[in-house]
Amino acid sequence: MKIEADLVIQNASQLLTCSQEAPDLVGLVRNGWMALRGGEIIAVGDQADVKSSVSLDVAEVIDAAGKVVAPGFVDCHTHLVFGGSRVEEYSARLVTDDPEELRRRNVPTGIMVSVEQTRAASADELYRQSAQRLEEMILSGTTTVESKSGYGLDMETELRILEVNRRLEHNYPVEVVSTFLGAHGWPPSMKKEDYIDQLTKEMIPAVSGAGLAEFCDIWCDEGHYTASECRYVLEAGRGSGFEPKIHTGAYSHIGGADLAAEMKAVSADHLNFTPRESLRRLAGAGVTGVLLPGIDFAVRHPKPFNPVPMIEEGLEIALATNCCPGCWCTSMPLIVQLGCRNHGLSPEQAIRAATLGGAKALLRHEKTGSLEKGKRADIQIWNIDRYEDLVYHLGSPMVDTVIQKGRTIVSGGRPVWNTIS
Repeated sequence: MKIEADLVIQNASQLLTCSQEAPDLVGLVRNGWMALRGGEIIAVGDQADVKSSVSLDVAEVIDAAGKVVAPGFVDCHTHLVFGGSRVEEYSARLVTDDPEELRRRNVPTGIMVSVEQTRAASADELYRQSAQRLEEMILSGTTTVESKSGYGLDMETELRILEVNRRLEHNYPVEVVSTFLGAHGWPPSMKKEDYIDQLTKEMIPAVSGAGLAEFCDIWCDEGHYTASECRYVLEAGRGSGFEPKIHTGAYSHIGGADLAAEMKAVSADHLNFTPRESLRRLAGAGVTGVLLPGIDFAVRHPKPFNPVPMIEEGLEIALATNCCPGCWCTSMPLIVQLGCRNHGLSPEQAIRAATLGGAKALLRHEKTGSLEKGKRADIQIWNIDRYEDLVYHLGSPMVDTVIQKGRTIVSGGRPVWNTIS
């Protein structure tokens, strides 16, 4: 007996499954069809494949003729919730990175500027600012987004950020995955060792007790946290139920990637300075490498990440926006374009990294990130007839339709969701 579908997408010029086994990485199906029921994919393939097992008699129909169907983007590394702006710093750094010149111009710089602005913002104000960014993400094809804390560096503000994450997920048709990044830095008023003590004995237990996060993250780099300090914090996080993630190798290699491999962290993010032998260890441990072309572009990074040795060593890679005060980017299509043009990824590698790779970096790959039977119906449809145009049509609005959990939330490039305030 055939299963009755409630939504069918038909006649796609190209349908990209991005399945794990796809030899071309994107799982290209020409003249693709897909059937959904109850927010789940029940059939995918060509017309004959779908009609052989599914009844379409009462299904709503979306005709994707001349368009590309792909999984919704999984933006697996963002700092979505923060207060204020560092546009003055960004603008000044377009012409000079000289610290003395920036001080002479009285340009405030650095993470503590954002920490102060975030601490000063109420929960409602943080929600309002972050909701604008989240709406832009959805309109750009994102159906799952990770959101880190880290611009509070005190108990009250870190909890406030994570509570805003929860409110955003409740009010918007997108999955918001929360990560506790209290170890993004430490307050200038405290010694680092005292802050680590507060992190492990007070903040991590409080976040865990409130059920406000799934992952614990830390920044391992020169001038930030050492590998041994990271181990201590991440082990405390794991003891409270948080799986580890790590910012590492952004500006130096001090052992963070090796620690991530040893701890079998969910992801290691940035990796600009990570040597091949450490990449090999990450791959062997099943850690996903999260690459951030947006921040490399925004800061004119002195050593942009190189994906070639990562791929050669078998490392699963993901792409993410790293939306934050220093990289105000909400567009995963732009990140895919930067990953290809500036870092040498192929369109196939970049699209897979922005979908299935991102899902792996959030332990969501069993339910989203690819278009396969039994997975959640998180889908986008692009107004292009071949997927390579995603990286070729620079700056063009290409997302026509977004479906999350089987429900159409963007149609004709416009939002059609109902938002709770």
